[in-house]
Amino acid sequence: MLEPLPETFASARHALHALAEHVLAPFRYRIDGHIGLVATAGGFGTPVLAAGECVRVEGTELVHERPGATTRVGLTTLGTAARFVDVPLGLPHGLYDATTRCAPDVSIAVDVAAARALDAWIDLGAALLAELREHYGGRDATMPTLWPEHFDLAMEMGDTGGGSRANFGASPGDATIEQPYLYVAPWEASRRTGPFAAQPFGAAMLYDDLLDAGNPHGAGTDFFASCAGLLLGPA
Repeated sequence: MLEPLPETFASARHALHALAEHVLAPFRYRIDGHIGLVATAGGFGTPVLAAGECVRVEGTELVHERPGATTRVGLTTLGTAARFVDVPLGLPHGLYDATTRCAPDVSIAVDVAAARALDAWIDLGAALLAELREHYGGRDATMPTLWPEHFDLAMEMGDTGGGSRANFGASPGDATIEQPYLYVAPWEASRRTGPFAAQPFGAAMLYDDLLDAGNPHGAGTDFFASCAGLLLGPA
């Protein structure tokens, strides 16, 4: 259930973006060479990795799960988080350009209201993308992934050669659009017409619009279905 965003949402989003880029992605990269994160109970984190290990954010805590042991620490600074999971801060140089500052003293503290709002947004995005992927099965859809450098949950779907491939995602907000939003971004520039010309990247449905609709899940489903229909045709 979406609710009006607390005033602290933007600062919390920035803090958790830094945690994703500089602690969670490096933790996964050290184990399997990948950086993608996923929606998890109460927030986001790594998928379950080798030997059943994962690191995830749950509310205002960082959780480290291993078979037979689960430990938690409050979110305070990047340095504290990195020491808690025993990983050096930051990914190897050149892997990608981080968009948040990487330093041990960077604050990642968040309040309960902002953490709850972000969790609700990730939950909604994960549900909508999973339903869309199932509905359009066989269109070369990737698994929804929370990319640490963008800090949005997204997947690709469609035919590259036919010009229908696009990114479908749920962003918690960024420099382009401050509030959270759903989006569909066609890869082929010539497809960015009509509803796909609303933003530089394509089509978007804003958090405020989802709230005003009264049924955010239904409105989000309709948005993705309409965009997918225009790009891909009938399911």
